[in-house]
Amino acid sequence: MSTHHAPDDHHSADGDLRRRGFLAGAVAVGVAGTVLPGTAFAAEQAAPVTVSAPGISLTAGADGYVSIRDGGGIERVRLTRFMAKDTVVGIQQSTGGTPSLITLADGRSAIRVEYTLPAAANGITVRGVFDVTAHRAHLRWEVGGSTTLVPAGFMFGRTVLAPTAPEAFAALTTWNRDAGGGIPYETNAGVVYQETWADTKAYFRLAGTTPAWTNATWIHAPGTATTDGAVTEADLVLGTMRPAAAGTTGSARPLGVEVWTDQPFSLWDRGGLPMPLHAEVANGGATDKAVRLSWWARDFDGRILGSGTVTDTVAAGATWAQTFTVTSPPHGIVFTEVSATSGTDEAFARTNLSVLPSFAYQAGADSMFGIANYPWLLEPDAPAVLGLMRRLGIKRVRIAYDGGPGLPPATLDAAGFAHNIELAGIPLGGTTAQIAAWADTNTAKAIGANADWFEVANEINKPWMSGQTASAYVRDGLHPVRDRLTAAGARTKVMNAGLAGMDYVWTKNFRDAGGWDLIDGFAFHPGRGNFTPDYAPAPADWTMGDHGTYWNFLGGLRKAREVIAEYGEKELWLTEAYACTKPNSWWHDTYRHAAENVLLTLALAKAEGVRCVNWYQLHDSVLGKPQLADPVNSEYHYGLMHRDLGAKPSALAYATAARVLDRATFVRRLNLADPDLKGLLFASPDGPISILWSRKDGYVLNPDHPADSGWFAAPEPWVDGWRTKTTLTVAAASGAAPAEAGPRGRGHRGGGRNTAATVRELDCIGRERLLTPVRGRVELRLDGAPRIYYGLTDTPDAPC
Repeated sequence: MSTHHAPDDHHSADGDLRRRGFLAGAVAVGVAGTVLPGTAFAAEQAAPVTVSAPGISLTAGADGYVSIRDGGGIERVRLTRFMAKDTVVGIQQSTGGTPSLITLADGRSAIRVEYTLPAAANGITVRGVFDVTAHRAHLRWEVGGSTTLVPAGFMFGRTVLAPTAPEAFAALTTWNRDAGGGIPYETNAGVVYQETWADTKAYFRLAGTTPAWTNATWIHAPGTATTDGAVTEADLVLGTMRPAAAGTTGSARPLGVEVWTDQPFSLWDRGGLPMPLHAEVANGGATDKAVRLSWWARDFDGRILGSGTVTDTVAAGATWAQTFTVTSPPHGIVFTEVSATSGTDEAFARTNLSVLPSFAYQAGADSMFGIANYPWLLEPDAPAVLGLMRRLGIKRVRIAYDGGPGLPPATLDAAGFAHNIELAGIPLGGTTAQIAAWADTNTAKAIGANADWFEVANEINKPWMSGQTASAYVRDGLHPVRDRLTAAGARTKVMNAGLAGMDYVWTKNFRDAGGWDLIDGFAFHPGRGNFTPDYAPAPADWTMGDHGTYWNFLGGLRKAREVIAEYGEKELWLTEAYACTKPNSWWHDTYRHAAENVLLTLALAKAEGVRCVNWYQLHDSVLGKPQLADPVNSEYHYGLMHRDLGAKPSALAYATAARVLDRATFVRRLNLADPDLKGLLFASPDGPISILWSRKDGYVLNPDHPADSGWFAAPEPWVDGWRTKTTLTVAAASGAAPAEAGPRGRGHRGGGRNTAATVRELDCIGRERLLTPVRGRVELRLDGAPRIYYGLTDTPDAPC
């Protein structure tokens, strides 16, 4: 684990859930006894007040409830009450309200509701102001009368009338181009709660919310502090549009674009198929717009696979949908962009389409391939996520327990996935009772989860290389857990808290405190900065700090093997491994480097005898903030998949490694005549496998970054940044490579020889290129990207 994400951010789920449960409970207590109005609402209105615009109308009754109707006059949603929160008087909800018609500064009519609050509110006031434009209601609640308000706890009540589907939550984003260059990135554009009927939809759009605090009665609508109180704002958009279009309309942005496919994860299983890419343009402005819609699709080499432009006029508050189609390649990734322009207004969106044929993995329980953290983003649903994990070659989940985020142990068991558990929060230096309570609770949780391994806490070795906490960790965490597992006769094995970096100072203190004899496996997190995975500086030369060489992969891995050899044999686990793709950050990987580094990381781990690599993590996102874009937080960018569920090149690289190494065994490192050329040799049922690369361009990634900034203009993922290409002539095996060998098709293996002698080359994302030997030799073109070869001899480093 490197310094670019906080050590326990991704393992604070227990505390997060407890905190959310407490707040939700507080809300539940505050709203107990609420009775929502029924069909008699219209009859109760003594003096209705109405405002309307194309496609929408609002009517407020004498009790302050506001009825929202569509263009056909059908009531869809009813705004009921408002809930304020205050540190002195607690949660206070309105009990009624008096509506009136007012005129806004721009001359439009609006409804104002002066809400009634109970005497216990101690002078808190709430005023609602509601206005409409085409298909949109703008909702504003002004709260005053107190200097101790808690705007983060504000909520508004709503009743959805006769919906045909449950309410759904979606995070909205906007794509941005940086003025300084580099790759585009997403930023947050609010969130929506979607209401659905057979003939239309409604969307509550807010700048932010906590979905876990929203329930059937209340929407969590945090306010913003003002000089005399606080304000909560939201929008209600009616129409058959999609969530992103509703966000554009609700925020009155000039243009918005959303792209998507109907294929789960935008993932196809073979070539030659149509890959429809859907796009929806929204005009959030007040006037009609002539819109030019352009699109392109590129492969991993930047070749244009499809492009075009269409034009149309989009009415104010309306949308325009188009579908563009590209043919799927046999294997690989397709980068797409759709952009809309109207005069000086522009909006665009990107997504990735990918092709990954199915494969019959055969390593079973011996597989090295796992996923760290919880696969908690269960979109579009749990079966689809399980299918994705199976397709990528994932066989083990690092953390699973009943009541935890993501997939429970029974679901993983039924689907054939092994699972461990990691639990943090050891009360180091606590009382005897506190320590016992932690150990009792968490050991029982591990046993109850039927975990294969209990990783006792996470990254507890701060400050790095200081040696602190080791003895307290053994005394207050590891020993109590081991004692309880032994007493229970549990089969669960134990590993230490996965260390952030290969902290050999902490490990020595851990051994000296008796910890080494209490573990069955040794775990660490080989955090990596802007270095290739095969960069292996001597531990004596490691530098510390946020950008220190301590954060290297192979050097740490070799040091771990050295420690195990000295202290006593243990299984070696990488319970987190990384290829962070924070955009335009020189310390992190570009999308292309990440794919190359995923493959090489996993190949090196296999060569070094690692038992399991848990990749961190499945999707870009942060637990508790599902799919909310966060370009500046590195923690957000560790996924194999993008926020929108589409694959990064990293996902295909992970699958390529899992397929190539599925039944492979490491033979040796290759010793090529040119010392800058590197290689690994594996044996497999399909014959020798060589992985080759060059380091003529060095071990430092993004070396041309500004010296005084964390930002640099990252290249697009289809740009090959390796400047030096080296030709290597090697001998091909006699005959030919096995037919259907390696990660191909549905995993058919062997069974014959090709009639023409060929060498198969796979790039980091698994795309195949056939090379025909001449007089038994083949020329390979190497650079910094690792490539896989079938059909070479088992001595590819011999003179040729």
